[in-house]
Amino acid sequence: MSRRLKLIIAYDGAPFAGWQSQSHRNTIQDHIERAFERVLGKPARVHGAGRTDAGVHALAQCAHVDLPDNRLSVARWSEALNALLPPTIRVLRCQYVSTDFHARLSAKGKIYRYRIWLSSVLPPFEYGRAWHIPRPVDLTILRRAARQFVGTHDFAGFAANRGKSANRTDSSRGKQEKSTIRTIYSVRVRKTGPCVTIEFDGDGFLYKMVRLIIGALVRSALGKLSIENVAARLNSGQVSAPRFAAPAEGLSLVRVRY
Repeated sequence: MSRRLKLIIAYDGAPFAGWQSQSHRNTIQDHIERAFERVLGKPARVHGAGRTDAGVHALAQCAHVDLPDNRLSVARWSEALNALLPPTIRVLRCQYVSTDFHARLSAKGKIYRYRIWLSSVLPPFEYGRAWHIPRPVDLTILRRAARQFVGTHDFAGFAANRGKSANRTDSSRGKQEKSTIRTIYSVRVRKTGPCVTIEFDGDGFLYKMVRLIIGALVRSALGKLSIENVAARLNSGQVSAPRFAAPAEGLSLVRVRY
């Protein structure tokens, strides 16, 4: 009798080409599926809650997989998978769940966090963990610009088109989103020393949406883009050039809500 296993996974996205499986087989999904295949002796498809892009980290990505039986306890599954995975990918915990649960379709929302380091020098332990901006930014303007994104909007102007890469193994990667309307419940901006943390809580996020929003916020805070221009782009619901996406290394998926 098959069983569905739910996994909570953390990873450093720097060495990998994102979550979604690709032909070169160096993605988070690819590594986890190979680990399952080594244990089971046959392929197993792993479904993630979201497709984090290359270089993006996760503190608690959620995924599920259908197993042919429950031959291993959940504790043994964590041990077995972690013994086979790279040290930059870890299964934090897992549990057997109902087949009604789906990592992506059952999700009610996600929380993403972006980190910016405002200092002339980036500490080596922050390398690959934050966007280094060695100049002052106006946090008052940044906070005012961030408030524009709270609520339900058409985020087409802050989303990138998927399917540009020809080596995606999932044909759905090339499909456009059915709807670009999303709801952002809150945007929290905090500063601790030189580190600025911007946290987004929303019902869903489009491809590169957070990074494009961060890019606009920082450009506003640097005096390169007015808040009125940011609001106009958001309210138009249309793609307008030029746009700037913040670097991937500052972004982490914090939590998937169910």
